[in-house]
Amino acid sequence: MVELQNVSVTYSSGVDALNNVSLKINDGDFAFVVGSSGAGKSTMIKLLLKEIDATSGVVTVNGYNLNKLKKRKIPEFRRTLGFVFQDFRLIPSMTVYENIAFVLRVIDAPLKYIRKRVPYVISLVGLHAKTNSYPDELSGGEKQRVAIARALVNDPQLIIADEPTGNIDPELSYEIVELLKGINDQGTTILMVTHEHDLVRHFGGRIINITGGEIVFDEVISGTSEEALPEEELAQAMAQASGISTDTARIAIPASPVTSTEDALIDEVIAAITGADQDGGV
Repeated sequence: MVELQNVSVTYSSGVDALNNVSLKINDGDFAFVVGSSGAGKSTMIKLLLKEIDATSGVVTVNGYNLNKLKKRKIPEFRRTLGFVFQDFRLIPSMTVYENIAFVLRVIDAPLKYIRKRVPYVISLVGLHAKTNSYPDELSGGEKQRVAIARALVNDPQLIIADEPTGNIDPELSYEIVELLKGINDQGTTILMVTHEHDLVRHFGGRIINITGGEIVFDEVISGTSEEALPEEELAQAMAQASGISTDTARIAIPASPVTSTEDALIDEVIAAITGADQDGGV
């Protein structure tokens, strides 16, 4: 379960990134988180990963009170999570198998378990034929499937997917969400950040819109795979619910991420798994 109780985050610069936010996501839920650039989505993700602390309020994730979580407990907490990066963050010198197994090696999983679990999740995401391929031999959609498999391999309670369709062809975006939906059907809670109106309209479900550091819309909407909806319908629905203008509710596409070196990639993946900083601390 994810729960934010009257949570605010104010950065040292004086910027109020979140303002008295309350939110509850139950085990097994699938929720889209939407909002314009700078609305507070990234801050929320950082809170849930225990990368930053709330200025006020209480943050609870998978039974852990993050306000009281000691640094030595962060690796234990992180093992209950899976994280899907927007830009994949696959390690170029590792095959599909090795990229996924890396997660389990970092947490010292038994070799016997690794040999059983990794092929299973590779098959689950439909990449059995690519097991021994390297990232530069994969399409964008295949890379994201590897990233999802890596997030799933440790059997987490919650997967946070940060713009998982942002760097792949639009026609493949639906396949990625279908894959996440299938994982959700097996009981894993999914929190997906997205800027894509079409995906939200197509799949429907619970939509959480953040604007100006506040949740302005949190409702379940009906999806549609057949009927084309007006371009601004979702934004207008959010605006009507929150009393804000349609322009304010519109979802913006963020800037492209910066490419990292392989060493930095390894550090970032380890940090996502364990909470360790680049010097190995926590």
